[in-house]
Amino acid sequence: MKKHIFIIFALMLLFFGLIQLIPITQSNPAVVKEVEAPPQIHALLKRACYDCHSHETVWPWYSHIAPVSWLLAWDVHEGREELNFSMWNQYTGKKKEKKLKEIAEEIEEGEMPPWFYLPLHPEAQLSSHDEQQLREWALEGLPQHTLSDDHD
Repeated sequence: MKKHIFIIFALMLLFFGLIQLIPITQSNPAVVKEVEAPPQIHALLKRACYDCHSHETVWPWYSHIAPVSWLLAWDVHEGREELNFSMWNQYTGKKKEKKLKEIAEEIEEGEMPPWFYLPLHPEAQLSSHDEQQLREWALEGLPQHTLSDDHD
């Protein structure tokens, strides 16, 4: 019985070692142009959003260990695809409006930052005051007709 447990453990260890050899891209491309925001808003965005929504991702030590590395690289890729503060100036006016509206909605609904991100990144937790500031900033960037469309 001990021999079987040892073989299973050895195979699991071998498998874990081999999956470390699978390459995964964890890059931080050059910042094109950051989002324009007041300093306090920029600080909040950087603290709570930039790891997944910019080219300034901080890749912690555990992000280099498979299979966690795969999940984190995927999350960052998806986050950047959805919203990338490092490429804000490449968004059209309409796209910026859409992103600002989505930011306000995600914060209001408590969707961002995601719950699973916070245990290892407690600094990203937003207070109700932080949420209010970010939401107000996002809504200030919207034209009035966009806001009134929500209430019709």
